[in-house]
Amino acid sequence: MRQIGLFFATFSLLGQAGAVLAAAPAPAKSPSDPPLIDTLVRELERNFQGLQSKADPPPYYISYSVAEEEAGGVSATLGAIENRANSRRRTLDCSVRVGSPALDNYHLLEGDRPRVSSSTFIPVEDRPDAIARLAWITTDGAWRNAAQRYLRVKGSAQVQARQDAKLPDYSQEKAVTAIQTVPRLRFNAEEWAPRLKRLSNEFNQFAGVLNSSVAVGWRREVRTFVSTEGARLQHGRNFYRITVSASAKAYDGNDVYATESFEAEDPARLPKEEVIAVAVRKVGGDLVKLLRAQAAQPYVGPAILSGRAAGVFFHEIFGHRIEGHRQRDETEGQTFTTSVNKAVLPEFLSVLFDPTRKALDKIDLNGWYSFDDQGIPARPVPLVQNGILKTFLMSRTPIDGFPNSNGHGRAQPGYEVVSRQSNLIVDSKRQVTDAELRKMLIEEVKKQNKPYGLFFEQVTGGYTTTRRQGLQAFTVIPLVVYRVFADGRTDELVRGADIVGTPLASFSRILATSDRLEVFNGFCGAESGSVPVSAISPALLVSEIEIQRKPESKDLGPILPRPRMEERQ
Repeated sequence: MRQIGLFFATFSLLGQAGAVLAAAPAPAKSPSDPPLIDTLVRELERNFQGLQSKADPPPYYISYSVAEEEAGGVSATLGAIENRANSRRRTLDCSVRVGSPALDNYHLLEGDRPRVSSSTFIPVEDRPDAIARLAWITTDGAWRNAAQRYLRVKGSAQVQARQDAKLPDYSQEKAVTAIQTVPRLRFNAEEWAPRLKRLSNEFNQFAGVLNSSVAVGWRREVRTFVSTEGARLQHGRNFYRITVSASAKAYDGNDVYATESFEAEDPARLPKEEVIAVAVRKVGGDLVKLLRAQAAQPYVGPAILSGRAAGVFFHEIFGHRIEGHRQRDETEGQTFTTSVNKAVLPEFLSVLFDPTRKALDKIDLNGWYSFDDQGIPARPVPLVQNGILKTFLMSRTPIDGFPNSNGHGRAQPGYEVVSRQSNLIVDSKRQVTDAELRKMLIEEVKKQNKPYGLFFEQVTGGYTTTRRQGLQAFTVIPLVVYRVFADGRTDELVRGADIVGTPLASFSRILATSDRLEVFNGFCGAESGSVPVSAISPALLVSEIEIQRKPESKDLGPILPRPRMEERQ
């Protein structure tokens, strides 16, 4: 059973239907062309012309996509630096399409998703000979993969029956040329090291903490894309993140976690040390409270999801199900395939995906980009207007009624591009203050004669299943959950709960929202790898939500007492 999901994550430190499209005339080299584009264009034209004259079947399209990633990080625990890392690499992905846009080697066969591109690492130095040689070898491998799969496609009973012949395999789009400068990383790790040591030392005052960390990570990504249609692109982004995290083991052996994070495109927008210190103390305090909290019990009843929790909720139960390629795949559940121009959400809710939006107020967003990974310009896409579904998130794989991309073809380097989410933004016309939303929750608890309602303050991510053979279900993973009593008792913290449910039933239970948006920045993993995303939403009041207990661990905490702290000079 395949699962896809959205998770809070620290930075990886780079461990790991028409006529055939003709090749566009090569534009004259501009003196301002980056050296990498010049090298890639020359090798692209040479390989394309050679394969068209010698190969059978010949390609009708080739593209090169290079992702240059420069990343690093510093982390500290309990007053000491525990890790420093820096890395830089370039990944070249080559896509070769043979046949025609109407039917090519990427045609989806039941139970067989295409994986025909070739990928390799190339030098981070602009050495034309070395890069050209690797591009040549990679193109040869990509064509061989493409040719073999195209023969399978043409010979398949599915295609011979022409059951899906009305849908082309690749949309025709206007090629774009754009060169955008990506600022160099501006970060001094040596300046941050003493701050991280001071901040991480704060966790020494929380006796129950077993593992803790304060870390700062940074990444610069430059994407270069060229194609035989004439696309010439170079663009990218920087991103910086501070992560505060801690874990402990409760008296019954179950693990508890707490975390906070800060994200920015520019290091000057990262918070001051005193703000991070407050977050450290909050994480430590939350962990101590969780150690004393009761284990949650299975429950169905009314609840409030904070804006961040609601964002993950929408990402999982809605966002993945309106990704365009899932509407074409018969192995998918296709929850909303026939729902265009029909109500899919309460009429007071609208949903926009906007990869062009870089920030919400003072919070930088993780899901923005200038061009998607097929060279299509990013654009805002209103998915739902007043509860009515209008379109889907589209790559260059057409679906019935939607023949073109809307700039949402995305992939991690080394993976095949499919339609993916970007910045998900929920808008509501039924807004109340946070205080009023809480009153409405208590009224709903009384109305349903429930012992309490729930408030989900913080989540760490979630996952969902979308395939037809599996249960159409989702899970959201909370960290901080409170019971809210109708009789005025103080809210009670509980631990070990997961939100579970099915999408269509969950949408019908949204009653109102707060008047304040919150942001969840994370990384979403699915069949095209891990991509940065954001989910922005107001808090939600729902008439019914279901929680289940997390799987339990039988490990107990340390037998020996922790060492005594030495006096620090």
